[in-house]
Formats: sequence, structure tokens, C-alpha cells
Amino acid sequence: MEHIALYLALIGLLSLACQWAAWRVHLPAILPLLIVGMIAGPVTGWLDPDAILGDLLFPLVSLAVAVILFEGSLTLNYEDLRGHGRTVSRLITWGVVITAIIGTLAAWWLLAMPLEIAAVLGGLLVVTGPTVVIPLLQTLRARGNLTQILRWEGILVDPVGALLAVLVYEFVALGQENGAMSHTFLMFGKAMAVGFGLGALGGWLWGLVLRHHWLPQRMHSFGTLMIMLTLFAGSNVLFEESGLLTVTVMGIWMANMRGLPVRPIIEFKETLTVLLVSGLFILLAARITQEQLATISWPAWLFLAILMFIARPITVWVCTLGTGLHWREKALLAWLSPRGIVAAAVASLFAIKLEQAGVEGADMLVPITFLVIIGTVVIQSLFSRPIVKALGVNEPEPTGFLIIGANPVARAIAGELMALGWTVRLTDTSWDAVQEARMAGLPVYYGNPLSEHAVQHLEMTGIGRLLPLSPYRELNNLAALHFEHNLGHGNVFRLAEEPGKNAKRQQDRALGHLPRLFSEEATFAHLASLIANGAELRVARITDSFTLDEYRRIHNSRLMPLFCISANNRLRVLHTANELTVRSGERLVSLIYPDSPAMAPDERQQRALDGQRVTPDNGDSHNPDRLPS
Repeated sequence: MEHIALYLALIGLLSLACQWAAWRVHLPAILPLLIVGMIAGPVTGWLDPDAILGDLLFPLVSLAVAVILFEGSLTLNYEDLRGHGRTVSRLITWGVVITAIIGTLAAWWLLAMPLEIAAVLGGLLVVTGPTVVIPLLQTLRARGNLTQILRWEGILVDPVGALLAVLVYEFVALGQENGAMSHTFLMFGKAMAVGFGLGALGGWLWGLVLRHHWLPQRMHSFGTLMIMLTLFAGSNVLFEESGLLTVTVMGIWMANMRGLPVRPIIEFKETLTVLLVSGLFILLAARITQEQLATISWPAWLFLAILMFIARPITVWVCTLGTGLHWREKALLAWLSPRGIVAAAVASLFAIKLEQAGVEGADMLVPITFLVIIGTVVIQSLFSRPIVKALGVNEPEPTGFLIIGANPVARAIAGELMALGWTVRLTDTSWDAVQEARMAGLPVYYGNPLSEHAVQHLEMTGIGRLLPLSPYRELNNLAALHFEHNLGHGNVFRLAEEPGKNAKRQQDRALGHLPRLFSEEATFAHLASLIANGAELRVARITDSFTLDEYRRIHNSRLMPLFCISANNRLRVLHTANELTVRSGERLVSLIYPDSPAMAPDERQQRALDGQRVTPDNGDSHNPDRLPS
């Protein structure tokens, strides 16, 4: 027993190391997880999951796959599907069918699989998944419309593809038990009735419990997990192998139920999914035998080539007819389709079950699926960036801003940046602040920017810099550390700390390499106080006859410079690491302090030389060039 605990602990440490390595090199975590699992299993023989877990392996894999599918199906919102165009809708419907048919025929012809097993493999390999697509998209900087299409296809095709795989598997598994075709269809119909009926009923009833708060808020996530696993197990008792369909339908139902707060549940499931996926994939890869690896010969590589270079291009060509996409854009969509976690997890689960049932060819499901996953991830990770550049579908250098917070300070600065033509995106966990930002016409993400949900749903296209403007010091600092790796040094800043705050020295040690935003006095409390008391954002053009010193004199130094825009329209964020220098012809964006009661009348007249007040909450336009040259 002690040895089993040690094995599980070491698997956890290996999982953590794989996740960290994937984060450092901007690759999907599934790749190092599978490689480490194969080294630990068939290559060295150190890890034998069947010997360690014994009879518990199959139930653990089943429950883990149920959690993964349920978490994925919770993101399948019909509004998201309608909001992202015909291309995405076609890719997750007709595209799934086309890919499944071509994959089935290729597996049957090249790999000499029985048609039933080939159909299961073809159904499995239609999914891409956000866990493999999004890390690649973050490094490619492809055009925004292409990033959106690939991102939403990855999110939505997971539960759709898993549902297709479950349906095909149900048909194959039932067909093996019942020879008569008519009886097979009857049993298949019963399985569908149990899966759809129990899933919809369970999703509706549990949705009522959550919507009416018949359970404390703190127990929503835990209760949902327990109900989902109970329905999964109960569905399998009522009808063998209907549980996966049940949890998928339950997740889809809850995702589209009005007034149901599913985001906290999704965030909880994401944390659990990372834990399960990390350990699960090392265990599943370790179960591959050397005999199975020996089956990966030239027909398997040819099968991979058909999926990548025939099935995907045909799918994209059919699904983009009449959409107005240029052939270069279609070429990138046709190239990028890495397979992911759901394919490997479901393949391993189905293989275990079909092998136990004595189905011929079931032992080939896992090695072929893992070959496709590793092949697509490695090949497309290596060559996607050169292909994007060669096709000319890459975005220019990202110069937009991710702003942590949607409070009045963040909204004022975001509104000014948008008015000047820069991309901005705010993020906040306060629903009231998010609503205020939306009413002001500002793009905003509701949720924790550090969550796994944000990795999939926080749109980062065009974003190249981070402004931490939240009232929560810890969130600002964690966000700066989190996004520095993606955005690069010099594009991430930190807010000045209030004097005398506890743990300031510890924060300085962790964030000492990051410059303070705007100035040493620009704490959040100071900025919020200025905005609340009427401080205004203004733009002034600095010239030879109107210098920065003159600008300061007009306002009795009651201004805080925030940004400087060069003559060729390049914006730099002002911070404490560099001394403020403004050249002639450049524009200065400043926060002008409220007027003092003793302000002289002639001083008020001088203020007409400044740019108009920027009021992002009502969308007023302004002319940043009102100052005379």
C-alpha cells in the first residue's frame, strides 16, 4: 500500500513537471504528459498502471472521462454557436461528419480494422479541443477572424465530437452483444433514450436546485460533481454504457438553462479536470505495450497523413463555401487541427471496454489515437508559425491592452485608449463593474483572468500589454506574473503600493523586476480618489512653443502623465523605470487633477488649450489635436 501511495505521488510530481514544461515552451500539456507516460511505461517498464491500480483502473478512467466530458459540455452554449458565424457552425456539424467518414474509411482500408472499430476510431478523431488549439494560437498571432474560428471550433467540437464517439461506440458495443440487426437498433434506441432522457431530466432538475438556491452557494460545485457522477453510474446500471451520453446531455442542458450560474461550477471542474487529465494521461500512455507500438508501421503514418492533408482540407473547403474567406485564410484553417485530450481519454476508455468484450481490433485504438495526437501536435507546433507568415495571415505586432479591473479608474483609462484607436479588453469578477463597462461600450471579460476558463474564453487577439488596475493588490501582482511570460518583459507593469502595507518587501522581491505603472504615487487608492473627485483624462500635443514644462505650469503641476504617443502613432506606457521625456510633435495623455477652489480666472481660461474631456461612459468623441502647433 505504501508503494502504491508513493507511485501516485510520483505521478503527481511528473504531472506538475509536464504542466510547467508545457507552460514554459508554449506547447499543449498533453504532449509532455504522453511522452513521459510512454517513457515510464513501455520504454523503461517503471510504471505498470494495471499492477498498481488493479480493478480500480477501469472505474477511475470511466469517472475521469465523465468529468472531462461534462466539463466540456458545460461550455456548449447555443448563443456562442450562433454568435460565431456559419463557418464554426458548419465545422462542428458537417465538418464532424465529413472527418468521421474519411477517417473511418481510411482506418478500414489502411489499417485493416474491422469496419465497426474503424468507425469508433473515425468518430474519436474528429475532436481538436481547446487544450491543444489555444496554446498554439497564442504563439501564432494569426488574424483575429481565423483565431476566433479555430478557438471556437476547438471549444465546441469537444462535446459534439465526444457525443458522436459515444453514439458510434454504443452502436458497436450493442451490436457485438446482439447479432440481429433489428434487435441491435432496438437496444441502441433504448441506450439513446436512457442517455438523453436521464441527462435532460437530471440537468433540468439540478438546474432548478441551483437556480433557486436550494443549496448553499459554497456547495454548488461539489453538489454538481456528486450529482453528475451519480447520474453517470446510475445510467450505466439502467443501461450498460449510457453514462457518458447522460453526462454530456446533462452538461449541454445546464449550459443553456436560463438564469443558471454555471461559471463557478466550470471553474471548479477546470481545476479538477487539470488534476485528472494530468495523472490520467501518464497512466494511459504507460499502458501502451511494446507490441502495440510495433503496430505503428507505415500504414499508420499514412493514416495520419490522410487525416491531416486530405480529410481536414476537404472539410474546411466544404464548410467555408460562400463564407467570403480568402484562400490563404482557408489554407490556415485546413492546416491547423491538432487532436487533444478528449480523443485520448475516450479512446483509452473504449479500448478497455471493447477488449474486455473480446472485440477484434480494439487493441489498435489507443496506439493509433496517440500517434495522431503526438503527430498533429508536434508537426503543427513546429511549422504553424512559418506557414502563417508565408500565407500572410498574421496580425501585426500586438499593441493592445489587457486591463485588470473594470472599476471607474479602469473604465476611464480604457475609454481613452479606445478613443485613441488602441485595442483594449477589461476583466473583472464584479458583475456590477462588468455591466458598467458594457454599458460604456468597452469589451470586458467577466471572470478570473487567471482561471482555466479565461485561457479558453478571454480573447487575447491584438493584446500585447497589461495594466493592473484592480483594487486587489494580490490579483494585480499575480496577473502581472502570470501574463509576463506570454506578453514579454517590458509589456507588463505593477501598481505602486500604499506606504506601510504589510508584506511590501515580499512583493518587491517577487515583482521587483517589473516597473511601477505611471509613477510612484499612482497607487490604486490615489487614482480612484482622483477619478471620484472629478479628475479628467486629456490629450495634449507638445510642441517647441508648448513644452511639457509649460503644460505643467498651466495646471500648477496638477497632472499625472500616463501615456505618450509618438509622431508615427506609437504609444508607450509611462512608468518609473524610465525618465519622462516628451519630444516635440508627440501627444501626452494625462490625468488632470480636480480644480482647486482658489484657482485664478485666467488659469481657467488657459485650460481651453487642453484637449476635450474624455468621457468613455457616454461615448463622446474628442479631438486629441486641438492644441495649436
